[in-house]
Amino acid sequence: MAGFDTLLDRIVDDMRSDDHAGAEDPDKFIRSALPQTAWQAAARGLRGRCPSCGEGRMFTRLLKPFTHCPKCGQDWTAQQADDFPAYVAIILTGHIMAPIIIFMVNETNFSMWTNLAIMLCLSLMLIGAFLQPAKGAIIALQWWMGLNGFEKPARPEGLLLSGDAKK
Repeated sequence: MAGFDTLLDRIVDDMRSDDHAGAEDPDKFIRSALPQTAWQAAARGLRGRCPSCGEGRMFTRLLKPFTHCPKCGQDWTAQQADDFPAYVAIILTGHIMAPIIIFMVNETNFSMWTNLAIMLCLSLMLIGAFLQPAKGAIIALQWWMGLNGFEKPARPEGLLLSGDAKK
């Protein structure tokens, strides 16, 4: 079990260093290029990138976001995606799987157990593939809209209405 303990220690050390990456050294922050729209912010989140700068990674592990962006220093501790990414992943998976299930049941000559095994494996793969992008997009939209403790980021001047500039 010595090898397992060493591997576990490495993983724990990596998690500790990833959680604080970028938070300790403010000199290495780069000037962020804010997204022009909420869609651009969500697209950055879908790709697992920081919605603020578009360069830093958003996640330390599969579903655990950094506390601060390693590139621009954006604070992500206010995010509260909760169960919403799972709901999005389940809805997308269900809409993709429904026609596949109908086709497999009606058009193939596989046994019931073969169909079940294929459907379960495909469903689990789809849910796993959709979870992180959904969480990234949801966190990005929360940040863009100033929800759940996030401060609304400054909007590019071209997007401000004439009445907004006076306020």
